[in-house]
Amino acid sequence: MDYNAFICETRDRSRALAKTIPDTMKGFGTLSRAVKDGGVLGVKEKEFVALGIAIGIRCEPCIAFHVEALMKAGATREELADVLAMAIQMGGGPAVMYAGKALECWDQLAA
Repeated sequence: MDYNAFICETRDRSRALAKTIPDTMKGFGTLSRAVKDGGVLGVKEKEFVALGIAIGIRCEPCIAFHVEALMKAGATREELADVLAMAIQMGGGPAVMYAGKALECWDQLAA
């Protein structure tokens, strides 16, 4: 999969939703900003939590967005690997499959 193209396509779908249901999407954006700006955890730690959940619920667009956000937040591939290991421990076989997708996404975006 080409994750750069996948992220662009997913953003395009989100923009289409924002035009169709602007209040809902604005509310979701407000929530997203609020949870990242507040609290005691940093953005990187919160993005690691989000990635673990994305793997657990098998949301490939979420995986791509949170991997991209982790890269912007200064995460390392080694930190990512630790989170992937924890997601696998918690999610078993299906998490193995989606952790592989997260690693592939990281490697493509890092290239």
